[in-house]
Amino acid sequence: MPARIELPGADLRLRADVAGPADGPPVLLIHGGGQTRSSWGRALEQLAARGARAYAIDLRGHGESEWSPDGAYRPEDHAADLVRIMPTLGPEPVILVGASLGGMAALLATPQLGDRVAGLVLVDVVPRLRIAGAERILAFMRSAPDGFADLESAADAVSAYLPHRPRPESHDGLRRNLRQRPDGRWVWHWDPRIVPELIAEASVPQERLDRAAAALTVPTLLLRGVLSDVVDDAGVEHLQELVPHLRVVDLAGAAHTAAADDNDAFVAAVLEFVPGLRSA
Repeated sequence: MPARIELPGADLRLRADVAGPADGPPVLLIHGGGQTRSSWGRALEQLAARGARAYAIDLRGHGESEWSPDGAYRPEDHAADLVRIMPTLGPEPVILVGASLGGMAALLATPQLGDRVAGLVLVDVVPRLRIAGAERILAFMRSAPDGFADLESAADAVSAYLPHRPRPESHDGLRRNLRQRPDGRWVWHWDPRIVPELIAEASVPQERLDRAAAALTVPTLLLRGVLSDVVDDAGVEHLQELVPHLRVVDLAGAAHTAAADDNDAFVAAVLEFVPGLRSA
């Protein structure tokens, strides 16, 4: 079973799960906006079973991590948290695995961290996203400001948003991404101030992400969901121009929520990328 730990962010405390041998190659899973550390499915346990020291964090303002007192939720703020926690993960260089917003944060942090990073995995995120797909994510995040009367209503909303994904028979996974208010309504397990911050960020030119990508020297892998409406061929080609050593793996049964959509294929690609793991 993973252990629950606290890690120091730039100006607040982050919650995380950790599993695997203490001397295993460290892998840090960084979820996307509006998700939590439980969004990775079986990845944490499977990486640990193959010998990795696997961590999954809740980003600031998400899950059980602290909320920013001044509503600071830009990718740069999340990147500052990654820079701050890195020394606490031990002396070995870390593989960063970031999805969507978490991938942006990891991309921005990697050039700052130098040889503390052994490799970077971007999960369906590139510097130049499809605007329509990004706007659909933000529309979903602001679609239920007063939450849901019950878990079934929340499941209906998720199914409408992710029609490609089979509807789970149990609400256990959904429950981990929601919290129940004293009035009984269920709301998403993140600070509502995240949404306007991301909307404002979406209008900012992408030069910062481009500069970070162009500065990458570590092994870099892009895992793209073939069904994604957020990452398209033009975005992949742009990233390849910035990162000539980029490796791209397409996940055929996945959309933007790639790690959860095709968890087995996602885990297999990450396992192949991380050096020093035991064979199955």
